[in-house]
Amino acid sequence: MIAFASAIEPLRLANQVSGQKLYEWALVSEDGQDVTCSNGVTMRVDMGLGEVGRDDTVIVCGGIDVVEATSKPVLNWLRREARRGAAVGGVCTGAWSVAKAGLLEGKRATIHWENQDSFSEDFDEIDLVKSVFVIDGNRLTTAGGTASIDLMLRLIARAHGDALANTVADQLIYNTIRTDRDNQRLSIPTRIGVRHPKLALVIGRMEANIEEPISPADLAEEVGMSTRQLERLFRRYLNRSPKRYYMEIRLQKARNLLMQTEMSVINVALACGFASPSHFSKCYRLHYGTTPYRERGASGSESPRPDATASLPAELAV
Repeated sequence: MIAFASAIEPLRLANQVSGQKLYEWALVSEDGQDVTCSNGVTMRVDMGLGEVGRDDTVIVCGGIDVVEATSKPVLNWLRREARRGAAVGGVCTGAWSVAKAGLLEGKRATIHWENQDSFSEDFDEIDLVKSVFVIDGNRLTTAGGTASIDLMLRLIARAHGDALANTVADQLIYNTIRTDRDNQRLSIPTRIGVRHPKLALVIGRMEANIEEPISPADLAEEVGMSTRQLERLFRRYLNRSPKRYYMEIRLQKARNLLMQTEMSVINVALACGFASPSHFSKCYRLHYGTTPYRERGASGSESPRPDATASLPAELAV
């Protein structure tokens, strides 16, 4: 809902403050029926999958279950309208639908950070970046949330000048306009609530090396510390060992892949640095309270919560 409203409201305000009808839009669903958002709000739809003008832009707004919602009729419609010349974009997980239609091959694109792991596995021919939005030719993608505002402000500025875009931003009480060079996630120090340069550097290295984990000794050497010093640093600021923290990062990625892709459990295990499915399953069960197989089978029900009292295997929780 945030991504959707953030895409439309800048256009409405551009019309309002300019005193002109600069933009028009229509809401489309697969069957032309109204659509209920994940927050329970029902949106009135203007049309089904009919033809749009060649100078129009098609924006796909995706939510939690984008894979299931991306049907063959939707894919065929996107391909048809792209062939006819329409620009095509996706906000939030809508980028997955555009990619599935084959419209992002060889392009730069972005998607919500939570879906980046699965997107990379599904579409390795796409240059996925972590920016808040990307414009590559007539393909547009955003990371979701308020990133839609930044994309629309850029489009308004391109078409009608910076002054109008800035006026729209003021109307939105949006005092920091991001560009396509801005990263969508908070910095590591802000995320963990700790401003320690070496700790942030080590965590960054962990997040960048999931499939082939780096040993604590090597991580410590990279930042000019001993393994014991690194251990004390993590326990002081994060109340866990480096191995435990690294394991939690890997398991979070594994859960994203299980929930968002059709990768086999074995391949998920390998992609997250586990040498065997049994070891992966054991670690996953201790952290999330369920096995990877049951997690995937229960993806439509309430998600299990990590067991805060559970401890990882001794060799992983040193």
